[in-house]
Amino acid sequence: MWKYIKKLEFPVNVQKKDLKMAKALLAQYGGPDGEWAAAMRYLNQRFNMPDERGKALLSDIGTEEMAHVEMIAAMVEQLMQGATPKELEEAGLTAQYIEHDHALFPLDAAGVPYTSAYIETTGDWDADLVSDMAAEKRAKVTYENLMRMTDDPDLLSPLGFLRQREVVHYQRFKELREYYKNKFKKEDQG
Repeated sequence: MWKYIKKLEFPVNVQKKDLKMAKALLAQYGGPDGEWAAAMRYLNQRFNMPDERGKALLSDIGTEEMAHVEMIAAMVEQLMQGATPKELEEAGLTAQYIEHDHALFPLDAAGVPYTSAYIETTGDWDADLVSDMAAEKRAKVTYENLMRMTDDPDLLSPLGFLRQREVVHYQRFKELREYYKNKFKKEDQG
């Protein structure tokens, strides 16, 4: 199903080390409203969509979320590049360093590991799509908060791109939900 292109969806080229920002970005890596959780949520929910239109949309957006995981990982890795253990400790990343060195591990900004409990799926297309729209709004807010924490254009550009994709995803889920509401309303009447 997937074809991997060895290129980020949007370029990430962070030049300055910023460990506090790296820690903050973990919210979008392993947090409950982060990109990893969104990808797993949508790629699981797609199987319960009532038709191919819904399955295709959730597959597309879930796949794109995996590309966003890659972008966040690149930003975190670049922000942490060359950090000493002392610098990591001062930034509140001691546990990350002790258990994973400079390697990425799906955590949130508070150090809480990713859990499959973040995958919201009910089997009801309407409940799942409402949840998906809310998740996209929460992710948008998180990106806005992250953008307020930096003035680095190397971060603001990809963060702005990711924020805008949340808006697009929200709209696509909303359109699909309206389509289904109209489709099943018509079928119920006929």
